[in-house]
Amino acid sequence: MQPTSKPTEKVSRPVRDTLNLRIRPDLRSLIDQAAELAGKSRSDFVLEASRRAAEETLRDRTLWLADPDAFAAFCERLDLPSAPSERLRHVLARKAPWEQP
Repeated sequence: MQPTSKPTEKVSRPVRDTLNLRIRPDLRSLIDQAAELAGKSRSDFVLEASRRAAEETLRDRTLWLADPDAFAAFCERLDLPSAPSERLRHVLARKAPWEQP
């Protein structure tokens, strides 16, 4: 009798790489405290914060080009007064907390 073998199932997993950091103990402790409060692992916390910082840095340094007509139209729209919404009207009609009796 020959042993039966089960077909191996391939589980597709995302490719992952390693990032090693040297860190002061006090900074690691700070990150660990914040990660615990956020309910995340240290790695997930650091990766998420790093991703957000990277996206913000790239976004802040993105150059948008527009032809003169498109830029003029864009500036005109920025200069137009916005139409107040019903919610804004309601907020502006209320008295400030320090003005209420």
